[in-house]
Amino acid sequence: MKDNHERIPMLTAYDAVGAHLVEMAGIPIILVGDSLGTTVQGHETTIPVTLDDMIYHTRAVIRGTSKALVVLDLPFMSYGISVEQALDAARRAIQDGGAGAIKIEGGAHIAPTLARIVECGIPVMAHIGLTPQSFYQLGGWRIQGRNLEAAQRLIDDALALEQAGAFAIVLETIPAPLAKEITSRLHIPTIGIGAGPDCDGQVQVFHDLLGLLDNITLKHAKRYANLGDEVKQAVSSYIAEVREGSFPTDAHSFTMDESTLAALYGHS
Repeated sequence: MKDNHERIPMLTAYDAVGAHLVEMAGIPIILVGDSLGTTVQGHETTIPVTLDDMIYHTRAVIRGTSKALVVLDLPFMSYGISVEQALDAARRAIQDGGAGAIKIEGGAHIAPTLARIVECGIPVMAHIGLTPQSFYQLGGWRIQGRNLEAAQRLIDDALALEQAGAFAIVLETIPAPLAKEITSRLHIPTIGIGAGPDCDGQVQVFHDLLGLLDNITLKHAKRYANLGDEVKQAVSSYIAEVREGSFPTDAHSFTMDESTLAALYGHS
């Protein structure tokens, strides 16, 4: 797609229904993101998400898809202790989760681990910039790469990860001019989130795009619907109809044969 100058849309999904809907809409890459920690599990960060959580949700996504590339986001501390740990986590992602690829966060320091995973036949998407698993180390949600030293480090990270064998790199919350420069230097695609319009593709979070969470307002996220409001209105209507007795009606109910009813009433 990069070679053909075709922009790459990627979206998260966490269950079979969501995955089926986004694939039917034409999404070619689905990320089972560890963002499920904040969107599905109710945590404040992605840190509490486990590998077992990711495998569970990825298996559900796989059941809802047939064509899209499904990428499992390896969660916090599931690959950073040793290469052996990373290989086992990647193996589980593919064998147990059914993913077609994995995603890992980190720059040049993670490149040797990434290379070893790729050598074993597992495709790896890299992720640099604002890396949510480093939330505490980075001091919260901050734009990365704004000064010369930090910007050069991100460029070096991207080149090292490409050399190590990553098939794509997510660039998160970095200045748009820097993302453009990184994209121009790489042969592999860049997928931006809060990184401007010049990346080869973009990724958004399912719940942000559909307006399902009313407590999240991110500069880089665009709401294409306000389904949260529609869900609340639908549930309010249901509650009202149950309370007033207008639901269910005969149209929503099942009957019995009259002779069976007569015998039943006669017996009682």
